[in-house]
Amino acid sequence: MKIHDLITTTEALEQLCTRLATSEFVVVDTEFMRENTYWPELCLVQIANEQEAAAIDPLADGIDLAPLLELLTANEDVLKVFHAGGQDVEIIVNLTGKTPYPIFDTQIAMMAISQSEQIGYANLVESWLGLTIDKGARFTDWSRRPLTDRQIEYAIGDVTHLSKIFPKILKRLIKTGRGAWLDAEMEKLGDPSNYLTDPGEAWRRIRQPGRNPQVLGRLKALAAWRESEAQHKNIPRGRIMRDETLADIASHPPRQQADLAKVRGLSSAWRDNDIGKRLMKVLEKAEPLDKDNIPEKMKRGAPLGKEGVLVADLLKLLLKIRAREIDVAARLLTRAEEMEALAAGVRDLPVLQGWRYEIFGREALDLVEGKVAFAVKNGKLTMTHIDDVQAIMEQPQAAE
Repeated sequence: MKIHDLITTTEALEQLCTRLATSEFVVVDTEFMRENTYWPELCLVQIANEQEAAAIDPLADGIDLAPLLELLTANEDVLKVFHAGGQDVEIIVNLTGKTPYPIFDTQIAMMAISQSEQIGYANLVESWLGLTIDKGARFTDWSRRPLTDRQIEYAIGDVTHLSKIFPKILKRLIKTGRGAWLDAEMEKLGDPSNYLTDPGEAWRRIRQPGRNPQVLGRLKALAAWRESEAQHKNIPRGRIMRDETLADIASHPPRQQADLAKVRGLSSAWRDNDIGKRLMKVLEKAEPLDKDNIPEKMKRGAPLGKEGVLVADLLKLLLKIRAREIDVAARLLTRAEEMEALAAGVRDLPVLQGWRYEIFGREALDLVEGKVAFAVKNGKLTMTHIDDVQAIMEQPQAAE
């Protein structure tokens, strides 16, 4: 594989992207900084196919990333491959409003062909290629210039290794026939709405202090205000105010700005500074949350009363057994909260739809309805359908 020098000009980038545009796939990774900013600062882009690889410096003077962004978001003939690519995709969405398409994530794919829940890149490389990655440059400051040879070598390795691993994963995925399982997961990864932050919806990420419409209305208004402040200042939202502090103010709003100095998590300066004034105006204008928007109270327990927790535990046990039997990550089939909802009587669930129902959901439903039992065979815990047990028990009688 040819490894190019660090690309710092638009001309070199155009030439690279022209060649890559004829590939079946490209592997993409990024290095960025976001510890002190709201928006991630793109510091390096690595890209490769099976023949060549390069690192691109987006901070180089005069470089235009348009050829690269067009390749990633407008060329539908080239598959874009990432590993745990959520944050990489977020950066591309921030720059273009679009996601790379078509898209493939090897971390998600590993869940369909093994029991790896969220396999890290280093473990992936060691598992497939038998190589150990030098992590020494992992936590360096990627925004500093010039980049060292060690940094560039480390960054390039992320795509050169993955360009060799991806075809192997794809081959096994095709062999297992589980490619269709990933369609919905990849579609979700490629949905731009998953990466665009709506300040009006920011309150939903915060642990809600009860279901009081007045409190939730203040929470929604404060969360939207904090999000807008953070975006405008380009600083992490926690630098404005922590979630716990925001929820506390929503539950116990100060009567006047001077009272902000008494709020835990705020400095005394809030009693008379401009941001404190803006916060008080938000509280004054906050309206109770419409009843239709109040989150439903989470159902707890099952129709069996106190035994509901046990039913949920049995479902989780069934999930572990099934995932082990078919060698797939349990997380790909369903989540713990979904098992709890199933035990509580909820039936409108992803696990009871499509391929998930065929692979696991039907058995999970049978367990809730008392049609599945557990047994130990050859030292391993297995599950048995009651109908099968009854058939076995009836066999001797039929012989008589």
